[in-house]
Amino acid sequence: MPKQLSGLTELELKNSRERFGFNQSDSAPKNAWFVLLLDILKEPMLLLLIAVTIIYVIVGNFSEALFMLGAIIAVSGISFYQDNRSKKALEALEKLNEPLSKVIRNSKVIKIPTNEIAVGDLCIIEEGKMINADGKIVHSNDFSVNEASLTGESFSVFKNPETDDNKVYSGTLVVSGLAVFEVENIGAKTKLGKIGQSIQNIKEEISPLQLQITKFVKWMAFIGIAVFLMVWAYSFWQSRDIVQSLLAGLTLAMSILPEEIPVAFTTFMALGSWKLMKQGVIIKRSSIVETLGSTTVICTDKTGTITENSMKLKALFDFKSNQVFDDTSFNKSELSQLIQFAMWSSEPVPFDPMEKTLHRVYEETQTPDLRKEFQMVHEYPLDGKPPMMTHVFENNSGERIIATKGAPEAILAVSQLTENEKENLRHQIQEFGQQGYRILGVAKCNFEGNNFPEKQQDFKFNFLGFTVFYDPPKQNIQQVFKKIYAAGIKVKVITGDNADTTNSIALQAGIKNNSPAVNGSEITHHSEAELMALSKNTTLFTRMFPEAKLSVVNALKQSGEVVAMMGDGVNDAPALKAAHIGVAMGNKGTEIAKAAAALVITNDDLDKLIIGIEAGRRIYTNIKKAIQYIISIHIPIILAVSLPLFLGWIYPNIFTPVHVIFLELIMGPTCSIVYENEPIERNAMQQKPRKMTETFLNWRELSISIIQGVMITFGVLFAYQLAVRNGSNEETTRAMVFTTLIFANVFLSLTNRSFTYSFFESFKNKNILFPLIIGATLILLITILYIPVFANFFHVSSLNLKDLGIALLIAMVSVLWFEGYKWIKRRR
Repeated sequence: MPKQLSGLTELELKNSRERFGFNQSDSAPKNAWFVLLLDILKEPMLLLLIAVTIIYVIVGNFSEALFMLGAIIAVSGISFYQDNRSKKALEALEKLNEPLSKVIRNSKVIKIPTNEIAVGDLCIIEEGKMINADGKIVHSNDFSVNEASLTGESFSVFKNPETDDNKVYSGTLVVSGLAVFEVENIGAKTKLGKIGQSIQNIKEEISPLQLQITKFVKWMAFIGIAVFLMVWAYSFWQSRDIVQSLLAGLTLAMSILPEEIPVAFTTFMALGSWKLMKQGVIIKRSSIVETLGSTTVICTDKTGTITENSMKLKALFDFKSNQVFDDTSFNKSELSQLIQFAMWSSEPVPFDPMEKTLHRVYEETQTPDLRKEFQMVHEYPLDGKPPMMTHVFENNSGERIIATKGAPEAILAVSQLTENEKENLRHQIQEFGQQGYRILGVAKCNFEGNNFPEKQQDFKFNFLGFTVFYDPPKQNIQQVFKKIYAAGIKVKVITGDNADTTNSIALQAGIKNNSPAVNGSEITHHSEAELMALSKNTTLFTRMFPEAKLSVVNALKQSGEVVAMMGDGVNDAPALKAAHIGVAMGNKGTEIAKAAAALVITNDDLDKLIIGIEAGRRIYTNIKKAIQYIISIHIPIILAVSLPLFLGWIYPNIFTPVHVIFLELIMGPTCSIVYENEPIERNAMQQKPRKMTETFLNWRELSISIIQGVMITFGVLFAYQLAVRNGSNEETTRAMVFTTLIFANVFLSLTNRSFTYSFFESFKNKNILFPLIIGATLILLITILYIPVFANFFHVSSLNLKDLGIALLIAMVSVLWFEGYKWIKRRR
């Protein structure tokens, strides 16, 4: 880096901050909490509550009106708390996903949060990074950017300080090389910031499950309106009492509307994402959690994902002496040239583990150290199929070094070797590969003049030898793959390494493979149908390049697979974007990879993806439990409100809006908070992935929920008739029906914790919220029944122990029959 680039001093930074502020957009809406509250007040249930409250005020029932007002506050408060909690969780995810930026300050290179970039800062940007401010280039080396986010053009643009186009812009991506730019605009003043409002207004695509739930709730809302009008008309025709008719209609409409479902969905997804974030899995879009549980294929890189990414230099092969030297012999003089040119072909400031190792070995074995005497004057970035890279260095005396390294096949192809020599070297490559070693070829070139060829492959290179690295599989990787296979998920390894090395590492890692590896160059020669078959039957894909990776991912998708693609580099971005779930590596991943991905694993551990898939299955299953619970408990409420009225029973208005809203206040936290906290069921990760096209409730599951609801209804109506036959008045009958329904609600919430395992088995899954909610529900029931002021308000009378026991027994029978169904299901 040129020495004159010293960056801002502390005083200059302070002055810049006072004048221009921080690098953040001010486009976030003000009074967001007020907007959130307005959205909640537009909910149908709140509108019904407000309507009922107004009617109570008009007719002078002020105690009921006050209760309904309290219910409005409670329902709004719960919704506001849940929505705000979800919003805070997503904001925390967004903050954690914010990248760090590299700047020069006080002549030192430091990393800072992106929002701390100041006008006047010198920012360092390199291949794979996103540019986070607008500015002018002051230094560059073979630097190109992709400005598609601003211009819509996807091709790369080369820039340097001398050209007219020497500006860089926030939100664009570095495709190759390195540059230093002086920051001129930050935050809302950048080009991207000026269009930030329009970007912010773009709505996230609705997921299939979200669409199904929205459609279901809308249908129920239409049904609620129709039933309200029908009950209102029928009740008025019977009683000629417009107020009672309105209240009866509104009561039934409130009992039909399943407003808990969308709230539960939002809460489950947002909190699921937040919990995963705490475990090192950053979800960029909360709806992707839904897709995680459906994953059928994981396409993984090898280096750093399956292996440790430690890249120990295990051996050097010297072409001149035709000898292999182990790591105890690196200081031998015959290796001097190979070590030097391997280092010169690496980045001057290395970030790749292999290049770091080559610099370290150079330091340990070569004297004098010439790195400070030579400056890079030309660079050919990593490219080609297979890839290679070349660096050109010069010193003040005009001495020149041209060094290249890359895939052995690429270096052999550009080196001046006989066919016999190439064949012998291929045998050596195969021998190293079969031991799981990663091999790089190294060569040098003598070139006169400054008219460098356009392509690095046009140099005439002299072959020097191989660097042989060993990157062992991670210690826990076999257990990870056992979990993946047990979950019914297939594994594909997509790597830039050669077939022999990949085969060896796959065998050591416990990857199941019964087919030969496929080279990336073969991918493009197949038809669509052939590629689908090849992608399905092949496990190891080697020497892969961006187009080949994208082709494999698309072929797998066309075959009906749900694909999770793991990647870290610029060349992985197209495949990451195309996959159902793009997974970027947090440590070694480039900003381009992270921008393309839907999910980021902070420590590059494949086991974290399994945690994400497990969470996806748990959340999806728990959403279904919550929805089935809501459907089942709404049915007896609806029928207990409507049947006595339509059948002309002695007490037609057994429930009023007060009773329904009390039940709603119990059901809301149960479905959206308690079920969300349910742990994953035993053996859930030994099941096959669900199909992504599967509806959130199929007819069998919906039928079970309806039958559960109908059975509870039979119990509730039996309690009604039993009380009437025993000569009970309206208050006692209502108390029996209400108590039976509350007990049934408790049993239903417990039995629906699993649709496979028994009621008692579920108690092994610790969920502290269940006893808290059940305890609170029973305390409230006792309060309503036995404290006169509340009993009078709810129009109930206290029950003796015998009646309580009967209500409990009826509730148990009406719900716990389902345990017999589950037992039969398990026996099958």
